[in-house]
Amino acid sequence: MLLVLTAFMTNSCTGGKSPSAEEEAETDSLAADSLAQDTVVDLVAEVPQSKAVDELFDDFFFNFAGNKRMQMSRIQFPLPVHANGHTTMLERRQWKRSYFFMSDGYYVVLLDDIDDDALSKDTTVNKAYVERLDFDSGKVKRYDFQRLRDEWRLTAITHNTLENHANASFFQFYKHFATDEDFQVESLGSFVLMTAPDSDEEFTEVTGSISPEQWPAFKPDLIPSGVVYFVNYGQQNTSETQKVFIVRGVANGLNIEMDFQRKDGQWKLLKFAC
Repeated sequence: MLLVLTAFMTNSCTGGKSPSAEEEAETDSLAADSLAQDTVVDLVAEVPQSKAVDELFDDFFFNFAGNKRMQMSRIQFPLPVHANGHTTMLERRQWKRSYFFMSDGYYVVLLDDIDDDALSKDTTVNKAYVERLDFDSGKVKRYDFQRLRDEWRLTAITHNTLENHANASFFQFYKHFATDEDFQVESLGSFVLMTAPDSDEEFTEVTGSISPEQWPAFKPDLIPSGVVYFVNYGQQNTSETQKVFIVRGVANGLNIEMDFQRKDGQWKLLKFAC
């Protein structure tokens, strides 16, 4: 069903918790008592591990982040840490448990094309990485993983800056977009295609277009800012004119997709779904 959405319709996009900045350096950790009981972390820790956990990177990583014993057993110590042109080797005794994005309840996947999302379900993928981007400080921390002897393992950490990132142009734009509603409105196409759950019929969606003036009423409740975790399954992300920004929940059903295109040197949001 295609229609022009009007302001009296309920915005049915699902929000989430604000990102946290719980990590610092290689001794990244989050105090266990800062996590509520019965969280995803607690549930993961209670589930027995099996070989199936290594088929998909997502399955592995949720267990890696949520299970202390598994995390320690899946790091290649001594672990190379690259920063400022130098490499140091991190010993097992120096590692402190990291929960990554588990306490936030979501992570982000950045793509050039939505077809690239198929990699997240590809069981032949043998390399992946998770990036912790701090948009406020401009720091980037990349965790590299490889599947070795049929088991995913953390094999290296690399420190970088947003200005040296391969997607620096888009991230510079996105930092402003995420925190400034006026700039968001300026960064919309003449009409923006929106897809959202139908408030009248369960398990159906409504698709229509909104004008920039309607953005405050219909925009996604969650537009990540501050510290954001990105998962990469091998997608190259080399396009300088198109980006698909997907916010994906951890066991909470959250899924927000924002499609951006760069026209005449300016990034514009052309469609979104939630």
